[in-house]
Amino acid sequence: MKPGMLACLTSLVLAWASPVLATASYQDVRQAYRSSDILVMDRDEQLLGRVRSDFQGRRGDWRTLNEVSVALQRAVILSEDRRFYDHAGVDWRAVAAAAWGNAVHGQRRGASTLSMQLLGLIDPSFSRGPGGRSIMQKIDQAWQASELEAQWTKTQILEAYLNLAAFRGELVGVDALSRVLFQKYPSGLNARESALAAVLLRAPNAAHPVLVQRACALLGDMGVPQECRGLSDFVALALMRSSGPWTGERELAPHYGRLGLLERADAATPPEQQILRTTLDADLQGYAVRSVMRHLTELGMQSLRDAAVVVQDNRTGEILAYVGSSGDLSAAPSVDHARALRQAGSTLKPFLYAQALEQERLTSVSLLNDQPLNLPTGNGLYIPRNYDQRFSGWVSVRTALASSLNIPAVRTLLMVTPDAFARRLLHLGLPLDQSGDYYGYSLALGSADVSLLSLTNAYRALANLGRYSPVRVVSETHATAPGQQLIPSGAAWIIGDILSDRQARSRTFGLDSVLSTPFWSAVKTGTSKDMRDNWCLGWSERYTVGVWVGDSGGASMREVSGVTGAGPIWHDLMTYLHRKQGSKQPAMPASVSAATVTFQHGIEPGRRDFFLGDTAVDEVRLAQGYVPTGKGFPKISTPASGTILALDPDIPAGHQHALLRATNVADQTATRVFWQVDGKLVGRGGKAYWAPRPGRHAVRLLDEGGEVLDQVQIEVRAGRLQ
Repeated sequence: MKPGMLACLTSLVLAWASPVLATASYQDVRQAYRSSDILVMDRDEQLLGRVRSDFQGRRGDWRTLNEVSVALQRAVILSEDRRFYDHAGVDWRAVAAAAWGNAVHGQRRGASTLSMQLLGLIDPSFSRGPGGRSIMQKIDQAWQASELEAQWTKTQILEAYLNLAAFRGELVGVDALSRVLFQKYPSGLNARESALAAVLLRAPNAAHPVLVQRACALLGDMGVPQECRGLSDFVALALMRSSGPWTGERELAPHYGRLGLLERADAATPPEQQILRTTLDADLQGYAVRSVMRHLTELGMQSLRDAAVVVQDNRTGEILAYVGSSGDLSAAPSVDHARALRQAGSTLKPFLYAQALEQERLTSVSLLNDQPLNLPTGNGLYIPRNYDQRFSGWVSVRTALASSLNIPAVRTLLMVTPDAFARRLLHLGLPLDQSGDYYGYSLALGSADVSLLSLTNAYRALANLGRYSPVRVVSETHATAPGQQLIPSGAAWIIGDILSDRQARSRTFGLDSVLSTPFWSAVKTGTSKDMRDNWCLGWSERYTVGVWVGDSGGASMREVSGVTGAGPIWHDLMTYLHRKQGSKQPAMPASVSAATVTFQHGIEPGRRDFFLGDTAVDEVRLAQGYVPTGKGFPKISTPASGTILALDPDIPAGHQHALLRATNVADQTATRVFWQVDGKLVGRGGKAYWAPRPGRHAVRLLDEGGEVLDQVQIEVRAGRLQ
């Protein structure tokens, strides 16, 4: 039977066998196409990178036929549909040849055209199943292919096929194939690459020898048989890249892209398709990445291979730069270290001192004793040490905070109490998962685990004079509310003034360090226990910058401190942010007053300092009976904080007493210390007795001026009292 007669007969059968199905238009198919990745854009629509959002297949961007090399188009047509431009959807010559081969020689030859294959890519019902297609399914497919050709142009059919066809593994479409397997754009594919791509369409998971044989045969059909030389090695190398990275893309913020997708998923408004608009600044982001790589390389990466950076706009809370890892330098580049929980170190001290100032327990000129301190706890003695293992004696709050002295911070926590301090940190967004009593006195030195992102945003509250608001990650979400006043503006302002005072921090950091900037800025460093984490956080008038460096495996750093580790990166970013404009200190709130202060015994040089409310003084003296070279002021030795006392129900309550004992109480000061329980005076001197009652109680040791020298929290439990 001649092909023309076969076509006529088949057309009659098709018209009788199958109704006309609605065929999707080219525009519908292209509009419905989705890349497997979301494009991450900065605030000015600059591309930052792409983030995988669909794991069913790896698809790139839709490529027009003009963006695909002629070599690939020719290879695909020669391999899949030689008479593509001559038929109207069904290649009757191929159908006849396949039928003859199947009937006479028992061959299993297909005759599907590109149009027929495209139907299966558009509508899964036309896909070939495990058992092949029935006669009626083949007739239906042929009919629909003719309808497709009537509505689509040949260019549209070939273009859609190349974008929707699966090539190898999870690679779908010519863009993913080219930019992963061959590390180039589709327009640059040569004859050898095109031949391999074309034979992958027919057998995506074929073995290496089969692919080499078929590709060489196709290269002969393309008129370039010489390209078969070295083809085996070329195919092996290409297949090794099947799961490799994309080429030609900026990957400035991979971790932030994933964070942005999480943020957008929680947003009330639906997202725009395939694009994530973030608050990042691409130029600043690029500079932050380069700064991290440069400084880690300079440090030699000895137990210091990871870093993270967060830069925020003080007013809006928008994240302007976000580096989650050091990339290729890191042993765990996929880990987002900006959100990983790490021990905070001394970075929590500003919030502790702000709380003490707020409660008017301390002022910026109050003296704290930086001498050895032994604190009894339920687990034994807690003995804090300073970073440099030295002691400074009596120091003011300004010096203690700016120079990051540990023992004065612990003494301050005794006044504020760990539980109250922990609640403040929680309100500031820090992810503490235990109560203050769990951390105990070590909370003053940052024993809690926090993330750089949450800590930077908490510092932004200090920059905003105590007003806290959440982080803003993507520009598609609504602007954040004005925020909540968690720290009185005056206390936050004084903390900022202290942390900007290079004279006050010179005791530890010197006058000329990376913490100093030519414009106004406040900064605090921190190092965790065993030198595993190194922090530097600070703010200027407009920006808050947080930096963490360390090792993802938790190894201790050697010869690295806040000044040499995180500090240089912080200084780089602050300098970059203010390269065109300076920074000035925020205006002093009305609740703050200034006074010139002198110190007895020349403990510190006289200076102009700042106070809240009516706490201003013009001279600072040690309490009577204290000497600057003493071993420390009186403190409670019995009971230890957290002690649980049990009353005996068989003994009359009036006959049961708890011992209150203080240490460091010399004869001349014994009459000048007093005991207070729950605000009620119960005794005086270095030793006193108190009749306990069931419940939780605050026991305080006071001086004759009513100042709290030490305090502990205890609990009394009892049965029935007589």
